[in-house]
Amino acid sequence: MANVRALAAEVLYQVVDKGQSLNTQLPLAANKVHGKDKALLQQICYGVLRYLPTLEHYCQQLLEQPLKGKRRVYQFVLYVGMYQLQYMRVPEHAAVAETVAAVESMRAPGLKGLINAILRTFQRQQEELEASANLIPVCQFNHPGWFIKKLQAAYPDTWQDILHENQQQAPMWLRVNQHHYTTAEYSEMLDEDGIEHSVESAYPDGILLDKPCDVFTLPGFREGACSVQDAAAQMAARFLDPQENDRILDACAAPGGKTCHILELADAHVHALDADDQRLERVEQNLKRIGLRAECIHADASTPDTWWDNTPYDRILLDVPCSATGVIRRHPDIKWLRRKTDIDDLAELQASILNNIWPLLKPGGTLIYATCSVLPEENTQQVAMFLAKNQDAIHHPLHDNDTPEHPGLQLLPGLSDGFYYAKLTKQQ
Repeated sequence: MANVRALAAEVLYQVVDKGQSLNTQLPLAANKVHGKDKALLQQICYGVLRYLPTLEHYCQQLLEQPLKGKRRVYQFVLYVGMYQLQYMRVPEHAAVAETVAAVESMRAPGLKGLINAILRTFQRQQEELEASANLIPVCQFNHPGWFIKKLQAAYPDTWQDILHENQQQAPMWLRVNQHHYTTAEYSEMLDEDGIEHSVESAYPDGILLDKPCDVFTLPGFREGACSVQDAAAQMAARFLDPQENDRILDACAAPGGKTCHILELADAHVHALDADDQRLERVEQNLKRIGLRAECIHADASTPDTWWDNTPYDRILLDVPCSATGVIRRHPDIKWLRRKTDIDDLAELQASILNNIWPLLKPGGTLIYATCSVLPEENTQQVAMFLAKNQDAIHHPLHDNDTPEHPGLQLLPGLSDGFYYAKLTKQQ
């Protein structure tokens, strides 16, 4: 089988230097290893991405010059080794030996001496290196400087809490299929199977597991009794409040968790729309497992004239493309793939989709605008601008401080992921 550390270095190189998605690269690499090595591979890749600026700083201090060109991937081998030494419980001698072995498996035996020497020096100088890294904000918080500044401006009292939560392992939430069981009934089934968990009253369909587990060990998972979905994402269908026989559009629907949830709550006619045909297949797979049906449409939400049949919808869920800055702990590569300039581009796209989808909603209908972002440009500012420009859009507060000037509900990473919701209805 392939060397896990070598695979991790290759994945990290593809993500950080080549701009590839971790969601794409990690499964490809995981196919080359078995059992516990899959978990180790994921742990290393996630960990290096969480602490990348700190690891880069260490290499800057220890290497006379960074490894470049064809040797660039071995820079990531060093990150893999240093991450194990500082953040994992791997015995130090094993971390060094296995990382050096990775270089040999990558057919670069000539670099074994350099990698070994750097890692040994890191062990000796670790305390001084950590102290120097803690003086640099980007290393102290292990997030891009532009993102730290945006959080400081938007959340002057809690920005450090957000950064801290982004560095943690994400919790595993289940959504109970109310077609099959009540949340209380499914909780009892988990108790019987010895799966430790808690039920949070704020999330009527949600169960929080004490620790992640293989989904196929969950009672009734194959039959659609539950799905894995973060508590924040579970709010979408509840805010939408689907009713029997409603005609509903789930725009930007992939991978389909919210589509399934809507149908679990009401026997409605749902159109699940997405511009990515491969991701739309995930919607169909999820629906099949749950045993429910929706009409899946491969189309672009921003151009409804190419796919809409001119029959208005009772309800629309608009979970628009966004920066995904609320789910960094689940996707740590977002920190390094996202650029400051992306935010304005995304805000422009979101406004376009919202403006073009609004005419599809019938008078008296409900639209839920949603993102998994924590940035005001994509959320409160976006919806406030829309309300100001559209007199037929009526704002519905989701909490006491939800106003048309500062609309919506902003959830920050913690018990749930970072998510934003705003509820609008169209004037009769």
